[in-house]
Amino acid sequence: MKQLVLDIGVAAGPTMENFLVAGNRQAWQHIQGMLDAPAQPATPVYLWGEQGTGKSHLLRAAVQALGNAGARVGWMDAGVADPGAFDEAWDAVALDDVHRYDARQQAAAFNWFINAGNPASGAARLVLAAGRLPPADLPLREDLRSRLGWGHVFRLEALHEAQCRQVLQRQAAQRGIALSAEVLEYMRAHFARDLGSQMRLLERLDRFALRTQRLITLALLRAMLQDEPIAAETP
Repeated sequence: MKQLVLDIGVAAGPTMENFLVAGNRQAWQHIQGMLDAPAQPATPVYLWGEQGTGKSHLLRAAVQALGNAGARVGWMDAGVADPGAFDEAWDAVALDDVHRYDARQQAAAFNWFINAGNPASGAARLVLAAGRLPPADLPLREDLRSRLGWGHVFRLEALHEAQCRQVLQRQAAQRGIALSAEVLEYMRAHFARDLGSQMRLLERLDRFALRTQRLITLALLRAMLQDEPIAAETP
């Protein structure tokens, strides 16, 4: 039987403060401005870009900030099998990974979008959405696609190599672990290099270290791969 270890190394979740702005300052400033002035008219915001550009981070950070301010937010991503109906108690709606929505999720997203902006139900709620493609290229029903492109649209740029390393080192520090240059170099050289995949790899490595009560070294990373193989490892 494996010993249960208290997961004291878990880092803080996505926040506006720990988002590495880099070339995405305009999108970050716009969302931060909305959070700072919630009484202003709510215009939908759509973020798009390649995997690992920080779309989900910004979306989740905004939801976290809204929640901290007492707002209630309806959340849907491609993993939500049963989105349910719009809730009049919501103050905002967040739609992530919209490019992956199936027909049921698209119908729910359209319903949420329509109800969020219905003046008869009170002030228009904020709608935040994110996907990998620009609105016009999304494989979605036309009425939803057009609404996603109606408001403010921001393309997020991928981080440079040095910036990705900076984010990984900062995430490791927040978890209370020292990520050596040797381990970081191996992670960058042998696995999918987009930031999202690298962050998930770091999380798995941290949990494996906690479970085995060992420091994070290259030997530990290799031991984890033997215990928990990763199919996406590159040649």
